[in-house]
Amino acid sequence: MSVTVRNRRGELVEVDTYSATEAKNSFGEVLDRALSRGIVAITRRDRPRAVVLSMEEYEALAPRVDDPLETLRGEFDALVERMQGPRAAAAGRALFEASPRRLGEAAKAAARDRG
Repeated sequence: MSVTVRNRRGELVEVDTYSATEAKNSFGEVLDRALSRGIVAITRRDRPRAVVLSMEEYEALAPRVDDPLETLRGEFDALVERMQGPRAAAAGRALFEASPRRLGEAAKAAARDRG
């Protein structure tokens, strides 16, 4: 059985496959093949289910994956920066200086705006 995957250069390549049972019983051979070829596929019920990568192949692929937290960090930092500006400071002062009646009116208006 042959399995086609993308390598670190984005090229489609056929890789050696081992059934899960073969991989379990001869892991040393699977490891040697992954080290020499870069990628080995593990199948279960004739469907690819996992891969074994050489460290070199893994390190070449890993940086290509975006860190999902990096986007959140950027958004958070931008939000904090906006909160430090003069408009935010004025809004904070206005909030703390507002009367209970004014706060209630603002809350009702916000609720109406949200539907």
